Amino acid sequence: MHRSVSSQPAALFALDLTGTFAFGLNGALTAVRAARLDVVGVVVLGMITALGGGFLRDVLIGSLPPATLLDWRYYTLAAVGGLIAFALSRHLRRIETPIDVLDAVGLSTFAVIGATTALDAGLDVAPSVLLGVITAVGGGTIRDTLVGRIPSVLSTGLYAVPALVGAALTVATVEAGVYGLPAALGAAAACFLIRVLGLRYGLNAPEPPETRTRGGSRDAGA
Repeated sequence: MHRSVSSQPAALFALDLTGTFAFGLNGALTAVRAARLDVVGVVVLGMITALGGGFLRDVLIGSLPPATLLDWRYYTLAAVGGLIAFALSRHLRRIETPIDVLDAVGLSTFAVIGATTALDAGLDVAPSVLLGVITAVGGGTIRDTLVGRIPSVLSTGLYAVPALVGAALTVATVEAGVYGLPAALGAAAACFLIRVLGLRYGLNAPEPPETRTRGGSRDAGA
């Protein structure tokens, strides 16, 4: 039986807020590139990117209202990120690498917190890992669906794979009875490193052989 995780370390909570802002910013920028939207559309899609994964997790475990609605800092940071992306979209495109790094911080933190939240709700190992991944990638998947494109998690670079690693390491440390700030940060760091290496070297998850031969340079991954 797994151990319960009663609360998140303060450092991880700070990273969670940072990740929420980064997801709101990056999600809104993605929306700007994908469709012609007004300020409302851009901010809404930024907020969906930042908060959607946590919404899905909390609905699935029956934790209502969702946690991000109970703390004004989450939805405020997500909205601010969306507004900044709308106002400065042309300029922000010049600094995509730092924004992608912040996005990787969000991915890593959400995977860890999603997994521990699921464990606290009484879920077993496999569902907790799955909900960790859903927390990390769910918002971006909803956003991409709304703008009518294949979700990024299914078509570009290493994204779901790092989240899976981070969530799995988190659950493993809880099961082993050694979960705490060092273990949480270690799991998040593993996720972060894989994601950043994927960005730096253009790494992708394996794709079907027929896709590689027919599609040439088409990106595929998870």
